[in-house]
Amino acid sequence: MSLELRQHLKLAQKLLMTQQLQQAIKLLQLNRLELLGALQAEMEQNPLLEEVQPEDSGLVEMQPAEEIGEGGETPITGRVTGDDPAATAEVNWEDYSNNFDADFSFARETPAADAPSRLDFVSATPNLVSFLAWQLTHLCLDERDLDIARFILGNLDGHGFLDAEIADICQHVGCSHQEAEGMLRLVQSLDPPGVAARSVQESLLLQLERKGLEDSLAGYIVTDFFEELQNRNFADIVRRTGSNIREVQKAAVLIAALNPYPGNAYSSEPVQYITPDVYVIKVDDEFVVQLNSEDIPQLQLSVEYREMLTAKLTADSKEYLHNKKRNAQLLISALDYRQSTICRVMESIIRHQREFFEKGPGFLKPLVLSDIAQDVGVHESTVSRAAANKYVHTPQGLYELKYFFSTVAAESEDGEDMTAESIKQRLGQFVRQENPAKPLSDGALAELLEKDGIKVARRTIAKYREQMKIPPVKHRRKN
Repeated sequence: MSLELRQHLKLAQKLLMTQQLQQAIKLLQLNRLELLGALQAEMEQNPLLEEVQPEDSGLVEMQPAEEIGEGGETPITGRVTGDDPAATAEVNWEDYSNNFDADFSFARETPAADAPSRLDFVSATPNLVSFLAWQLTHLCLDERDLDIARFILGNLDGHGFLDAEIADICQHVGCSHQEAEGMLRLVQSLDPPGVAARSVQESLLLQLERKGLEDSLAGYIVTDFFEELQNRNFADIVRRTGSNIREVQKAAVLIAALNPYPGNAYSSEPVQYITPDVYVIKVDDEFVVQLNSEDIPQLQLSVEYREMLTAKLTADSKEYLHNKKRNAQLLISALDYRQSTICRVMESIIRHQREFFEKGPGFLKPLVLSDIAQDVGVHESTVSRAAANKYVHTPQGLYELKYFFSTVAAESEDGEDMTAESIKQRLGQFVRQENPAKPLSDGALAELLEKDGIKVARRTIAKYREQMKIPPVKHRRKN
């Protein structure tokens, strides 16, 4: 059999990911903060992209009619007064901003030359390690002890616990076991009480020791019956300690008032607030969708660079500008597609989940991606990307867009489909209304739901309860 080359025609259909489609998909799945970063990076790389600047509008203070001069001319307000305003010396704003007025008096005394500047008072929020290091500076410690203490401070986690063993301290600092134990006890004597502990149990014992209660019933329970205390097994503690139930409960209340994680109060991590991508506002009887376009730049093609395309340039320069112009146009088109798609998806969600926006989470209906895709006229993957990492501010609160998509979890007696979220809302209501002395078990919760016509298995109740962070019966019981 001989090998030979032949030419033939073949007709086939296949999906091609064009550059425009790739960019549209990329921008669609970005949240608001990621979109800001992507647009800023593209504007830095593409000279033909620029932000639309609002027209300069001078703010003129409105004057009463009697102050308007003859001929309808409005007088200039805020005019500098004086014999020769133009000859006024220029203000040294740097010296003015650094002027310190703490020593101000009616005698108009001049502050000292070495007085601190206002900028000297600008500081960051101190964290746990800096607070402990500040306390160590008031102790008379030699350099060796300071090295051990610094190593201990450097190995504290966010809760204030020591994330190292005594052997690690001895190995890295080169000290004896006795020296490491002594410096650890010294650090544990600093504020906040319970710091540098190696477990929650040790932290509670250190706090009781600071109060002088290490030999009390509370200290005895934390030392020998910590597991029973966690499970609120007071009956076993009463039987094994020989105390009565009132004394054990009083000790448990005292222990509960302690802080098991003393370092949390000194956390310097900034709080990350969620900025919604979409707002849903109720106007009369209709819900209006408004995209959050704050800080998102409005892009346009640079006029100066477009004029350069008609000028006499080298072939390489013209090719470079044409490529940048095409990329800029694709980006602007993809950005418009992203905004319109998110808006249409949110409008479709409102049509399907109107009862939720009217009454709350308990009226959330089952909804899948295909329902929204069919309504909007796009593919399911497009809806999934539009809802990914996006948040919407509604009259019921702030929610992730994916929150509105859920399958059928149960069916009521009247044939109405129930979502997992609506069932969780009822479970939370039952738990809030239960008797603290006799909390409801998972089986009892399932029976209450069945009385309402909702049949859910007990193991499903347990799963929902864990997702809602509701502790089991033994941890909810309050005698």
